[in-house]
Amino acid sequence: MLIRKLNDCEEFVAGDGTILRELLHPDKHPVALRYSFAQAIVPPGKTSIPHALATSEIYYILSGRGQMTIGDETQPLEPGDLVYIPPQARQFAHNPGPDPLVFICIVDPAWREADEQVFEPER
Repeated sequence: MLIRKLNDCEEFVAGDGTILRELLHPDKHPVALRYSFAQAIVPPGKTSIPHALATSEIYYILSGRGQMTIGDETQPLEPGDLVYIPPQARQFAHNPGPDPLVFICIVDPAWREADEQVFEPER
């Protein structure tokens, strides 16, 4: 049995500027999965750096409110929303609110640094 506790997972700043805790990754844990699973946070007043993954990604919003931009489309985010991000899509999340924007990230196949392209931050 594998149980991972969020608070036991190291917090770090990802390449897109979000605060990340990786809970499950097939390269780092004894699991037979294709995907990786992490919690991400965009702090109040911050925007993640535009980026694109070679793989598909899903965000599931746990708390906070914000805006998600994929390509040229921007939509509001609130708890309970699920966002599908297709492979190669330029994307970023913005948190204009007073509370952290907290969400789960599922990347399939599992996230690899080589699969991510980070762009210049929006001005």
